[in-house]
Amino acid sequence: MKLSLLAALVLTPLVGLHSADPVPPEGFRAIFNGKDLTGWYGWNPHTSAKLTGEKLDANLKQQREEFAQHWTVENGELVNKGTGPYATTDAGLGDIELRIEFKTVAKADSGIYLRGTPQVQIWDKNQVFDPKKPTRKPHLGSGGLFNNTPVSPGRDPLVLADKPFGEWNAFRIRQIGARTWVWLNDKAVVDGAVMENYWDKAKPLPAKGPIMLQTHGGEIRWRNVFVREIGAEEAKGAGK
Repeated sequence: MKLSLLAALVLTPLVGLHSADPVPPEGFRAIFNGKDLTGWYGWNPHTSAKLTGEKLDANLKQQREEFAQHWTVENGELVNKGTGPYATTDAGLGDIELRIEFKTVAKADSGIYLRGTPQVQIWDKNQVFDPKKPTRKPHLGSGGLFNNTPVSPGRDPLVLADKPFGEWNAFRIRQIGARTWVWLNDKAVVDGAVMENYWDKAKPLPAKGPIMLQTHGGEIRWRNVFVREIGAEEAKGAGK
């Protein structure tokens, strides 16, 4: 009995360490360490887009201060219950390949902003299509570029690839220039579509910007957040 208790005490911290110690694929680096919020801050750009001067400074300061009230780390997972500012990387990133896993709940609505721009969409695929909102098609599943112009390439995913609630989903996203490739659970859902600049559709995406993990409508969990930066030579061959 004493030996079993000792073994449990020894093994318990090792299990915790393993769950909070992400191992990136070759060529990638972890941008979420699985332990705390280092490298991330809070920002919902929609709440500050029209502000200037002191009002803008105050808004951004408040969002940073509120970040840790809404986002926590549990068992190596970055967790939000659907409230507060978005989790935003300190670093601005350009041409990249992003690997990230998520798990969410019914009726949740989330997404991944690339270069600070919305977004690779995450839907509840069980929602019924509402003819009163014809451009919203959650029943088609996640991964589409929802903020693109309706009916444009990439706006809706090519296939339904979401797993049932309670299971982890895996995104592989390549952003090169203004073009976006998205695989969800190893199925291609966006194939090199131009991602429109939500903030000014007359302009292309900025050359660099943060990754933002949206929180909106319900709990979402993220883990294994890995990035590989794509060099100029590889970028030239994209799509060939």
